[in-house]
Amino acid sequence: MAAYMFNFVIYGILIFILVMLVWMTYHFRTLTNDSNAADSGTDANKNRLLGSHNFIYAAIVLVIITILVFTYLVVKGTPMEGHVMEWLNIVIRVMHIIFGIAWIGASFYFVFLENALNRSENVRDELAGNLWAIHGGGFYYLEKYKTAPKSIPKHLHWFKYEAYFTWISGFSLLFIVYYFNAKGFLIDTNVFDMSPLAAITTGIGSFVVAWLLYDILCKTPLIKKGIWFTIVGVIVLTGFAWFYSYVFSARAAYIHFGAMLGSIMVANVFFVIIPSQKAMVKAAREGKPLNPELGKDSGLRSLHNNYLTLPVIFTMVSNHFPSTFGHQYQWIILAAISIASAGIKHWLNLREQGRYSVWVMPVSVLILLATAYVTAPSKPGECKTSISFTQVNAIVQSRCISCHSSKPTDDVTTTPPNGVTYDTPENIVKLKDKIMQRVVLTKTMPQNNKTNMTLEERELIRCWIEQGGSLK
Repeated sequence: MAAYMFNFVIYGILIFILVMLVWMTYHFRTLTNDSNAADSGTDANKNRLLGSHNFIYAAIVLVIITILVFTYLVVKGTPMEGHVMEWLNIVIRVMHIIFGIAWIGASFYFVFLENALNRSENVRDELAGNLWAIHGGGFYYLEKYKTAPKSIPKHLHWFKYEAYFTWISGFSLLFIVYYFNAKGFLIDTNVFDMSPLAAITTGIGSFVVAWLLYDILCKTPLIKKGIWFTIVGVIVLTGFAWFYSYVFSARAAYIHFGAMLGSIMVANVFFVIIPSQKAMVKAAREGKPLNPELGKDSGLRSLHNNYLTLPVIFTMVSNHFPSTFGHQYQWIILAAISIASAGIKHWLNLREQGRYSVWVMPVSVLILLATAYVTAPSKPGECKTSISFTQVNAIVQSRCISCHSSKPTDDVTTTPPNGVTYDTPENIVKLKDKIMQRVVLTKTMPQNNKTNMTLEERELIRCWIEQGGSLK
């Protein structure tokens, strides 16, 4: 009873704080709008109002994360753990997808805008270019200034929250899926045996190291030599792919590679792009000369983010494709798909500029086709004897049922993964194609081979399926 009251009080406090923070966002927004409408107050006061609003948004995110973590601690080890974790997964995953679409969409649009600008016909001296467009039943006219307009408009939209909330939701999802269940999904003792704390620290630390290496690389003379910068960058990223594949489970390795790229992207926004934009706006408002290098640097970092989007999208969905992360040389497959997808984005960028490459797209497609060929299952051996369902069922009950049951007995998995259960013979037969893909071809199930399924058992299941997979 005491524990129940304690939890109730903590929830009450957190929800009260959350409600008050939301109310404060409306209050500060009203003050900001009134200040703009009346054109009153100094720029310093307006900036303080805006800064306070941003601080409150950050506090709201921290409180929500605190509520989620506290909820996990409350239900951990109880029958509700699986249900609550599933719903946390759903909510955070949907948020991550929505924010990610907004961020990537903005990246795609502004790179397209930069590539498609009219820079020669009837362009005023103060402009770098303009563009006519039609969308949603209306005409739009957009202009890009070489530096800044003579007067900064009162209402200036900043593209940053899409990036911040994409990263925050993705980082939260990383905890929900992999870090809260590190023994089950992050660590594979057959790959590298470490404690959950060491594995989590390794994952988060790698994001920091990756950003520092990338940032240092951007400050070297290589940044002015596009091809050499790209080659060195690809080598470094491939090294991270290799590293993740040798310390984490197969699925976790791919997700951490994507999280690492996403962390570099959001760090570009937070540490370089937004500070450069703020410095440019401040200089324009004060009538001081603008440093053109700020715009060039932030524009280049934004372009880098644009090239990383497709590899990140692939890693986001990679868990659904065991033929990639389940390959013996998974890090090579990951690097190849990342290079090919970035190559396709490069071809699209060139096309938007009116430049056409005869080799970028074919080479990228060829790499993807080669990857598909390499990951194809090897030719199976000959099945010399007839395999009965009884033999297969004995393997399933020994190696799979601890997780894939309506009432799992596994020490980590409390609900059947993806709702897949093998409680009845009919279910096993119905799901034989999925079993073939995950158990036989890619060998990605059981998860991290926790129940030590042997190669002989996998071959026996293969023969049963190829012989018709019946209940006989």
